[in-house]
Amino acid sequence: MVGEGVLFECLQNPKVSEVLIINRKHYEMNHPKLKELIVSDFFQLSTFAEKIKNYDACFFCAGISSVSMKEDKFTTITYDTTLAFAKALLQVNPNISFTYVSGSHTDSSEKGRIMWARVKGKTENDLAKLPFKSEYNFRPGGMLPFDGQKNWKAAYKWIVKIIKVISPKTVITMEELGKAMINAVTIGFPKNILEIPDIKQLAKA
Repeated sequence: MVGEGVLFECLQNPKVSEVLIINRKHYEMNHPKLKELIVSDFFQLSTFAEKIKNYDACFFCAGISSVSMKEDKFTTITYDTTLAFAKALLQVNPNISFTYVSGSHTDSSEKGRIMWARVKGKTENDLAKLPFKSEYNFRPGGMLPFDGQKNWKAAYKWIVKIIKVISPKTVITMEELGKAMINAVTIGFPKNILEIPDIKQLAKA
């Protein structure tokens, strides 16, 4: 869902010359900027070293809902997979910038009562320890899609529209998120954890 929206922004943004999407299954789209790499197991990304070389930035947008999921499984998907992916990139791109999409109310202390927030907090903290050129953690709230997005549930879109009416400061568009991520790695930002107001600010830079 998020990855598709960020992809749409990258493809239309003049700051981006090429995009490699790394997927577990094929995504149906043709664009002169776009390349695709199918990797069924993200823990095995290092075996594709030659195909992931020479990129300036990674926008890591993979994720899963924690609903009805036990902490050990959620940790494997959210923490272990992300760190393995990041370390594989660093091996071949030591000067790469890395951006990670977590979520609003992520728990940096790693000690709170909410399971998903603790796990994502640990993920953010340990990514920040890796020797990337730069590393940013994005914490969006409700998000409105680009027109034409496929991976979006209509019910969610309407829920977010209602939230925007009630609390507009808690909602961003996928265009804003994508622009902010691109600007983070091209012009920088003084914080490595970006909450909703930071994302909105950086999108306008």
